[in-house]
Amino acid sequence: MAARCGAWALLCPLLALAALAGLGAAAKNSEDVRCKCICPPYKDHLGQIYNKNISQKDCDCLHVVEPMPVPGPDVEAYCLRCECKYEERSSVTIKVTIIIYLSILGLLLLYMVYLTLAEPILKRRLFGHSQLIQSDEDIGDHQPFANAHDVLARSRSRANVLNKVEYAQQRWKLQVQEQRKSVFDRHVVLS
Repeated sequence: MAARCGAWALLCPLLALAALAGLGAAAKNSEDVRCKCICPPYKDHLGQIYNKNISQKDCDCLHVVEPMPVPGPDVEAYCLRCECKYEERSSVTIKVTIIIYLSILGLLLLYMVYLTLAEPILKRRLFGHSQLIQSDEDIGDHQPFANAHDVLARSRSRANVLNKVEYAQQRWKLQVQEQRKSVFDRHVVLS
C-alpha cells in the first residue's frame, strides 16, 4: 500500500509537467482571449454585457456590440458610455493547477484510507491486543498521572517512532484531562 502511494506521489507531478509541456506548445485557444464590453442603461434600453473573441486592436464597442440596440444616430453616444476591456487568460495554467490540486486531494484521500483501514490492522498485528491505548474510563480520576510511569517504561523498552508518538499522545491526553479537571474545579469554586 505504501509503495503504491509513493508511486502515485512521484507520478502525479510528472503528469502535471507532461500536461504543461503538451498544452504549452499548442496555439492560444479562442476562449483564452476576449473583449468584454459593459454597457450601462441608455434611454429605454437596459444595460448589458457583451463578450466576443476578437483581437486586441478590434476591442471596442463598434466591433463587439452586435446587434446594436440603438438606431444609427445614437450609436456614437451609446458606445461612448460602454466600457470595453481586452481580457486574456492562460487555460494551460488553470488546467495544470487543477491537476496538481486533484493530485494532492487524491493523495490525501489515499492517506485517509490507509489510516482508517490499514493502520489499525498493522498495529494489532505488530503489538497485539494487550498494548492498545487505554480509553478514558481506564484512567483513574484521583491520580491522572498514575499510569504515566507505565507508559514511559513501555516506550523506553520499544524504541521505534510509532511508540514514541503513542507515548506523546497518551501524555497529552493525561495533561488535557488534568487541565479539564482543574478548570471545572475552579469553575465550581467560583460559582
